[in-house]
Amino acid sequence: MKKLKLVGILAAVVLIGSVISIPLINNHTAYKVEKALCEIPLPEETELIESLSQAGKLTGNGNGMQYFGAILIRSDLSLEELDAYYSGYRSNEWECLVETQEGQSIEVIEHKALQFSEEIEDGGYYIVYSWGSGNSLLKELDIRGH
Repeated sequence: MKKLKLVGILAAVVLIGSVISIPLINNHTAYKVEKALCEIPLPEETELIESLSQAGKLTGNGNGMQYFGAILIRSDLSLEELDAYYSGYRSNEWECLVETQEGQSIEVIEHKALQFSEEIEDGGYYIVYSWGSGNSLLKELDIRGH
């Protein structure tokens, strides 16, 4: 009877631990996408304002976990110049994408309200963002991807 009780307690601890740890691991995967963007040297006449990351069902239809990282930069360079600069750091079509940032809300995120804390009132702000990937089992077990 004591062994059965011990097995039950152990099973409960493993279940609760999994429910808590899976979102944390997925958040860390998204943070690594953000960190990778922050480690790219900035082009001249450009300053890093803010960075952020998010894991969850962020865009598209159906089930699926996405890992998003972004940096907000202010630059005197044009969108085309910034895109040309960051294209040298792309290893696929989902990395180091550059768009003009108008306002705090991040428009490429469809299913969450994600925004920068910096007040954006004039031009010269750009978002550089990447979509990452992670462990497929953890993607399926995280309720945020459904």
